[in-house]
This record gives sequence, structure tokens and C-alpha cells, in this order.
Amino acid sequence: MEAIPDLTTLSDADLDKLIEELERRESEVSYERRLLQGKIDILRAERVARKRSQPEGDLAHVDVDRLSEILSRKASPEQE
Repeated sequence: MEAIPDLTTLSDADLDKLIEELERRESEVSYERRLLQGKIDILRAERVARKRSQPEGDLAHVDVDRLSEILSRKASPEQE
């Protein structure tokens, strides 16, 4: 990430242009983050579905409530 330029040297037009460019880039990053989060949700749901399809003995060690909590976004990322 580039450093913020010396603001005292920017004209009002340059400042507006810089703000618009950073807002555009922020929007792109936000969109990418949402796509990645959707993919993660799909993969986690697949993992849960696979765990549920295993014989009961294999499912005993899986904390289904914890997985559901993660999928529903109630848990903080640090806990995942």
C-alpha cells in the first residue's frame, strides 16, 4: 500500500481524485472479500455435510454446534 502523499501539496481537485480512487479500490477489495467469504461458506458447508454423512461413531468427535455457530457468523474470526 502506498503512503499518503503530503496533503499540503495537493490541490482540491487532486484530493478529490485521490479520494475517489481509494474509494474505488476499497469497493473492489470489499467485493473480493465477499466473494472469498462466500467460497469459504460453501466449503465449510460441504465439510459439515461430509461429517454428517459419516457413520455415527465418526461424528462423535465433531462439535456440530460449534460448526453451525461458525457458519452463522456468530463466532469471531480469532476463534475459528
